[in-house]
Amino acid sequence: MAADLRISDYLHEAPQRPSDLAQHTQCDARAMHRLLRALAGIGVFNERDDGSFELTPTGELLRSDVPGSLQSIARLIGSELQWPTLGNLSHTVRTGEPAFEHVFGMSMWEYLATNADARALFQSSMSAFSTAEVRAILDNYDFSDAITVVDVAGGQGTLLAAIVDKYPHVEGILFEQPEVTREARDQFVANGLGHRCRAIAGDMFSTIPTGADCYIMKSVLHDWDDERATRLLRICRDAMVDRARLLIITRVVRPANEPDLSKFQDLNMLINLNGAERTADEFRELLGHADLQLHEIIATPSPLSILVCTPDTSSRPGAL
Repeated sequence: MAADLRISDYLHEAPQRPSDLAQHTQCDARAMHRLLRALAGIGVFNERDDGSFELTPTGELLRSDVPGSLQSIARLIGSELQWPTLGNLSHTVRTGEPAFEHVFGMSMWEYLATNADARALFQSSMSAFSTAEVRAILDNYDFSDAITVVDVAGGQGTLLAAIVDKYPHVEGILFEQPEVTREARDQFVANGLGHRCRAIAGDMFSTIPTGADCYIMKSVLHDWDDERATRLLRICRDAMVDRARLLIITRVVRPANEPDLSKFQDLNMLINLNGAERTADEFRELLGHADLQLHEIIATPSPLSILVCTPDTSSRPGAL
């Protein structure tokens, strides 16, 4: 709620009283005070002796104009895209079907295609996630031996641009839906990378650009059930030369009984998309069905791990 009201944007210049913030946001003053007091109790804001509130370092991240802003992520979590479906978890548990379709009468992808505001919020929050995760990925994986990197369903190209910027010899290809590629091209040009980053529009369930030596799927497979995820991996394998590698950048669910927020994110994926977060063994099984093999799992300081996958050439016709 605080992110949706952009309270941190109002507080960044100077502390303000709840009544002033209520006026800015057209809210009730007493209710505003109670919201601020609650958030101050968990370190988002700080209540001063004079009754005004000021930003903390945590609250700074909810500003819209700071590097690494988490405002859009917080807005997504608190949006109508999330709470109605979470409130219908019982439907999913009883039927095994996504609560999103039960609530909205269509899939989440169909809803985003027809609702411009929801789509903009979703894409903005996905880019914010990527910005927060990019450093962890680049610090833990060396792309120096790559020549061409294809980022499949890579959003607005945040990760791809960071890779190309760090490795001057690398050329990048973003493969996304048409409406996303248009925005990504503008971003590449604005960042001075338009000559080394291309954005190609297409359907990843039909074909993927061929011949690259490195493919990336970051937070993609968890959107899909096993059948669709396997199909996507097979299409990627068909695009890969034998020396290529596929980096699946994703959460990996920890073993039974170990505490792990990925197990709750798995429920979120089930409720909204009929997708799944997966264990290492579940990834190995999926990859095996697509003639790929898991070579290495690289942990990062973020919730994501890097699964380095290579073609299983022994399963190809003519293999010894």
